[in-house]
Amino acid sequence: MAEHRTMQRGALLDAARSLLSEGGTEALTFPALAERTGLARSSVYEYFRSRAAVVEELCAVDFPVWAAEVEDAMQGAETPQGKVEAYVRRQLELVGDRRHRAVVAISASELDAGAREKIRAAHGGLVAMIVEALRELGQEEPRLGAMLLQGVVDAAVRRIELGAAEEPAAIVDAAVSMSLHGVQGA
Repeated sequence: MAEHRTMQRGALLDAARSLLSEGGTEALTFPALAERTGLARSSVYEYFRSRAAVVEELCAVDFPVWAAEVEDAMQGAETPQGKVEAYVRRQLELVGDRRHRAVVAISASELDAGAREKIRAAHGGLVAMIVEALRELGQEEPRLGAMLLQGVVDAAVRRIELGAAEEPAAIVDAAVSMSLHGVQGA
């Protein structure tokens, strides 16, 4: 029985990822979750009391996976510059991934304080990974630098997702260049 509940919960989270990546948080409704999973709407409420609860669980499950991928990419780099480049590139490579798209949709939405706090904590973990590399590069305020660097990444994510005129690879290269060289370019 417990195994069945775990499978149902997993199916609901997977359906939530799809809904979020397809239509943002407005698309994440209990009727839509019920329809995607074949469960009765009342059954959905047995697993999650609210949309915010679905979002919180997705954050708890998906953010660590996403952050671990970024961290792995950074560990493969030998220099602080390489770590910064890996941090930017890996996040932008994940843009097409449903988990990432769901996380972006969640981050952009109006959420209750508990869900927002979980997202902030997860983002904080991501940003904390890059602080040391920025310190090694001589950044006087590495924490602030990390936040601004994440802003460059977030802007590039939005640009890629908008289907901007530039090719995604060009956006990634521009974000890396901006991150490493500022507005002066390479």
